[in-house]
Amino acid sequence: MTGAVEAGLPAIVVTDASVLINFLRINRMDLIADHSHDFVVTDHVAEEVTSRYPEQQRRFALAVYTGAISQVSVSDSREIAIFESLMQTRRLGAGECSAIAMALCGQHVLAIDDRRAKTEARRTDQALQILNTQDLMVSMIAENLLDITEADGIKNEWRLRHRFRLKIQSFREVVC
Repeated sequence: MTGAVEAGLPAIVVTDASVLINFLRINRMDLIADHSHDFVVTDHVAEEVTSRYPEQQRRFALAVYTGAISQVSVSDSREIAIFESLMQTRRLGAGECSAIAMALCGQHVLAIDDRRAKTEARRTDQALQILNTQDLMVSMIAENLLDITEADGIKNEWRLRHRFRLKIQSFREVVC
């Protein structure tokens, strides 16, 4: 894991669109809802998901309505300052910048797949805990939310139907 969260300790995970969309596409927000950590998404990320991915709008709205994920605003002065600083680099989108700013200021975990965004987040704070989709799936297996066979099926669905690839052949390779 890029930044493992201590087992048994609940955390807040601020997720970017890249990770969120992977679960929305396969209609498995139940995995996010049942996870031991709380997941939040910024307004910027929510707008990205609902404006660019209309097929996921209904699933996202339902996830917010049922409390599987919470939608929050970047409103703290420190969050806004970091957000604006990251936006000025013109390397990242508003969703990525807002997720990084919120995770940094709240000392939360950041869930993001984009390599460039991870680099920028690390540049801002080396101590920031960062998870990607694969890390989350491994934690879901560890929490018995799904087994390796089911996780491999999801991995294959992402690859075959949604053009998202993990570098592993099976979750057996990475589950301890």
